[in-house]
Formats: sequence, structure tokens, C-alpha cells
Amino acid sequence: GGARADVLRAMGDAVEDAGDALIALLTLEAGKTFNDAVAEVREAADFCRYYAMLAEREFGPPQTLTGPVGETNQWQLFGRGVFACISPWNFPLAIFTGQIAAALAAGNAVIAKPAEQTPLIAAMAVRLFLRAGLNPDLLALLPGDGASMGAALVAHPGIDGVAFTGGTDTAWAINRSLAQRPGPIIPFIAETGGLNAMFVDTTALKEQVVDDVIQSAFGSAGQRCSALRMLFLPHDSADGIIDCLTGALAALTLGDPALPATDIGPVIDAEARAALDAHVARLEREA
Repeated sequence: GGARADVLRAMGDAVEDAGDALIALLTLEAGKTFNDAVAEVREAADFCRYYAMLAEREFGPPQTLTGPVGETNQWQLFGRGVFACISPWNFPLAIFTGQIAAALAAGNAVIAKPAEQTPLIAAMAVRLFLRAGLNPDLLALLPGDGASMGAALVAHPGIDGVAFTGGTDTAWAINRSLAQRPGPIIPFIAETGGLNAMFVDTTALKEQVVDDVIQSAFGSAGQRCSALRMLFLPHDSADGIIDCLTGALAALTLGDPALPATDIGPVIDAEARAALDAHVARLEREA
């Protein structure tokens, strides 16, 4: 694991060195504001260094297991082969890089399938991996439509494992596809969507609640699984918090994410906007 760790640490350094270019590309292609883009570059570098540490710690020489029966038992971790890493558009650098770094740290080769909305960021990340000293035979970029390209990739008999971050429905489809394959059970590592809620009690400071709500709900324009979706308020303080929250939201600047004054940039594409518009329309009818 030592050689792999060296490459991953070099990749962490390369991400930081290319930070300005990555931030500009995250703004251009993914609509990230400056603060969100900076945080993502840092996360990508952190992923590389974290998995470098694990490569050294977990993938060393055989370890002898002690036992009372007189046998000699040893265990050692190895890579499985080729991993398909399928990443989302909401963290097109950090999760893309993190999935690849984890698979490489464990001794695998990688076929990386980025979201179809953000292939340029993925291509730059791959170039940085190669600049960091990674053998080109160990990483292939496979951009394309998720429904067709991703499905074909997962079903391919040469794939020995899948890492996926995205929607729950897609994860179920991948799980069914892998389950139908003959032979050994294929590892499937999935991080899927969630519903984040905040419960506020009567002791909470109103201004702190509002700051935390805005940070959680509207960072990355709300386009992440950890974004606040439901806010539960005590009856006694609800009106005051809602008034304060309404005023704070009115003060935010929506617009071009390349401008430093912008607090909230665009959602990723027209399909995402249509889903939000439909949700607002339903709430106006029902809520």
C-alpha cells in the first residue's frame, strides 16, 4: 500500500495546486458559488490523504491471528480487480475523486463514470491523477448518459465491484443488475438520497437557528443529500423564527455563481428546476 499511498498524497497536493482552475471549472460547469467550490476542492484533497493513510495501514504484509487451537492463521487484504465508480453532479470533484481514491487505495483499477452534467470536471481530475504519478492503465474515464452507459458498465462481466453515489431508485436498479450476474457476489457500495430534518426546541437562539437553516438548506443551492428539507419549530417561537428567516432569505443574493457577491447559484439543469417548480406548485395547493 505504500506506493499507492504516495500517489494519493501526490494527488492531494495536485488538487490543491490546481485549486484556482478547479474552482473556476466548478463554477462554470456545476454552478458552484466560490465558497462551495473552495470547500469541495478541500474535500477532494482530504479524501486523497485519508485513503492514502488507509492504504498504508490496512494493506500491509500478512497479519498473524492468535488462537488457542494450534493452527497458524493469517489475514491480508487485496484488491478485487476493476471497480466501476459512478459519481453524481452535486459533488462532481470531491465524490468523483473520493470514490476513485478509495478504490485505488485498496489495490483496484477503476473505470470512472461521472455524471453526464459534469464531464469536464471529471476529465480534469483524471489528468491530475495521472500528473500525480498514477499508472494510466489503472484509471479510465467513461463519460456518458447514466441510464445507458451506467447500466452497461454495471452489467459488464469484467466489473468486480461498484461504488455509487446518487438516487435511491438508481441504486436499487444497480443492485438488481448485480444480483442477476452469475458467479461470485459483487460488492456494491451505495450512498443514496436522504431527507434531512432539523428539530428546534424553545431554548434555541433564534438568530443561530436562522444561520444554521440557511447554511444547511441553501448551500450548493440545496442540491445535496445533507441539505435541510424539513424544519420543525416549537409553537411558541415559530412565528418569530419564521419572520427572521424570511428576512434573512430576502437578503440573500441569487445570481451568477462566478460573482463573489452571489449567495445562491443556479440549480444544475432545466430538469432539476422543473422538479422544484412542480414541488412549489404542489405545496401551494396542499400546504
